[in-house]
Amino acid sequence: MIIIHVMGGLGNQLYQYALYEKFRTLGKEAKLDLYAYSKEAGGDREWRALELEWLDALQYEVCTAQERRLFLDNSMKLTDRVRRKLTGRRDRTVRERADYMPEIFSMDDVYLYGFWGCERYYTDITSLLQEKIRFPGSTDPRNRQAMEAMARENAVSIHIRRKDYLTVADGRRYMGICTEQYYDSAIKYVSERVDNPVFYIFSDDPAYVRAHYVQDNMRIVDWNSDRESLHDMELMSHCRHNICANSTFSIWGARLNRNPDKLMIRPLRHDNYEVSDAGTVRENWQGWILIDAEGKIF
Repeated sequence: MIIIHVMGGLGNQLYQYALYEKFRTLGKEAKLDLYAYSKEAGGDREWRALELEWLDALQYEVCTAQERRLFLDNSMKLTDRVRRKLTGRRDRTVRERADYMPEIFSMDDVYLYGFWGCERYYTDITSLLQEKIRFPGSTDPRNRQAMEAMARENAVSIHIRRKDYLTVADGRRYMGICTEQYYDSAIKYVSERVDNPVFYIFSDDPAYVRAHYVQDNMRIVDWNSDRESLHDMELMSHCRHNICANSTFSIWGARLNRNPDKLMIRPLRHDNYEVSDAGTVRENWQGWILIDAEGKIF
């Protein structure tokens, strides 16, 4: 059995779910561990909700507490230590330590802890994920109206994530990745290849985008919030092309886009702590246009 730890917000949860589906296509038994979203997790509990539950009838198997203990038997209680010594049971956790770890697919009876956000894991099951991941109906008519307009236009999503990224670790982790040069280069790249593009701007900082994105062919989507924010991802998936932030949220919006001729653009660096060279990132993200913080296209 493969048990996959679930953590983070919707974008990361979808990656862990996608890895579950990948193992199932390989004929392996896999389950998700939702412990981090339970009351029993206490101080280790995720501050975000289990947003997988908000999607429309998404199906997956969940491990039991007993199954979790079989894999994560790291208690320091004397009785547990004695039992481990007698049974030979040990912690079977495999932690994510690289952008792409294909060796996990040859493993059995392990507990996988990580985000597993590399495109290379899922290229061969993208259509399966697009079929299984469905959004609930929205009660806000503006979402339906936007989708109808997107169907008539060369709609392009632009995701600009600012507020939380500017406060995490005083901005050291994220600040400067999605620069104005990045977005300017991405918009120019699309405009040179797409006739009459209409840009739909999604952001957690609507005041910022209203001040900076004022062209006639730009529309600001600012009505989905809290639990309804997942409809922003849905709207991104209805655009013909996608310009993503360094955010799993908009990466999934692009991945769920079914346009066979779509342009998918993402930052070369998702995180300031990344050490992979540009060639490795290109290999792991085939089909994507990569742009760095200075606006250089790879």
